[in-house]
Amino acid sequence: MQKTNAMRILDNHQIHYNVHTYDSEDGLVHGTAVAQKIGLVPESVFKTLVAHNKNELFVFVIPVESELDLKKAAKASGQKKIDMLPLKDLTSRTGYIRGGCSPVGMKKLYPTYIDSSATHLDTIAVSAGKIGMQMELKPTELAECIRAEFADLMSSNNCV
Repeated sequence: MQKTNAMRILDNHQIHYNVHTYDSEDGLVHGTAVAQKIGLVPESVFKTLVAHNKNELFVFVIPVESELDLKKAAKASGQKKIDMLPLKDLTSRTGYIRGGCSPVGMKKLYPTYIDSSATHLDTIAVSAGKIGMQMELKPTELAECIRAEFADLMSSNNCV
């Protein structure tokens, strides 16, 4: 297995993680299906979303079945208003593609926020920076590595 940049960064920080791979031959797979393919409950598999204001990017890591509440995200990041980064800008700004966007190893260390539900879990899985690969690690170690803060980020109409 070839290591991704995200995994090399975790190695450099001496952070233990497990790699889960899944078949992505049929294209981009929804997060709930990813959880099923790697044998984890959806509540422990997190997606990485990127938002912006006029000048800055912000990274939000939330459970795959959830929706990001932009008002809560703006409040957590100390902004009046933020919007989702247009998909066409994702690769040029982060270095990652849709479906393979990891909170670890972006082009810059953007302000990052992990949903507080992660603090109730022993481990969470996030993208390893490549479609078909997830890395499972302790949420506190992930947060320390990427200087993330925990915050309430999910829309209240989530079932999680």
